[in-house]
Amino acid sequence: MNLELNGASRLCMVIGDPIAQVKSPAGVSEMLQARGKNAVCIPGHVAPKDLEACWAGLKAVQNLDSVIITVPHKIAAITMADRLSERAAFLGAVNTLRRTPTGWEGDMFDGIGHVAALQKAGCVLEGKRAILAGAGGAGSAIAHALVLAGVSELAIHEMDEARRSSLMQRLASLGKAKVTAGSADPTGFDVVVNATPAGMRDGDPLPFDGDKLTPNMFIGEVITQPAVSPLVARARAIGCGAITGVDMFVEVRDLMVDYMCAV
Repeated sequence: MNLELNGASRLCMVIGDPIAQVKSPAGVSEMLQARGKNAVCIPGHVAPKDLEACWAGLKAVQNLDSVIITVPHKIAAITMADRLSERAAFLGAVNTLRRTPTGWEGDMFDGIGHVAALQKAGCVLEGKRAILAGAGGAGSAIAHALVLAGVSELAIHEMDEARRSSLMQRLASLGKAKVTAGSADPTGFDVVVNATPAGMRDGDPLPFDGDKLTPNMFIGEVITQPAVSPLVARARAIGCGAITGVDMFVEVRDLMVDYMCAV
């Protein structure tokens, strides 16, 4: 697809640290232009210490219409929004900001996008036992979406005890599923989801004990580089169903672009 790019182009920016792994610039640009928007998505490498200063400058760019937030900024970026969706407020995290006539609005689509990818791949969630590694921005969103999708139990494996406890308390308040503290042992669970960066770097340990995966489990992944993570490769080798981070990204991208274009 030949992208339109000129002085009248509107901008979407994706910011993170690191940034080289993100798929958004090409995919989001193509989708925006397929919808008749003269708009492009560009990457920005922003360290956590520079996020506040970066946002102060970006808000002055008058043709900036939206910002995609990726690791590690999804929790810190809630301060960038003038208003949050109910979902983003519950989670305390955002992955998309859009400019409106009355200020910047934020929402979070990682969770419902991940669940959509799982279900599209044939994973049944209702009544199942799920375990999730990671309680950061993406992990919290996926945990929330799994509970709303009807899992009977969700175990959360997270080394930061304060973050894990806070998420467990919020999810338990919904009264929809049993929420417990998990570990690296996936034994007895039907759905096993990695929402940590584990696997992005050579030599990373698996987020779960690979020797305890069984063929009846369904595996979810968030990392997009490598395209097939070590966890997914291990799971597929023993016959597990699995989705990759790229599968999740496709669903999240569609939701983000819908949100951006709805203004």
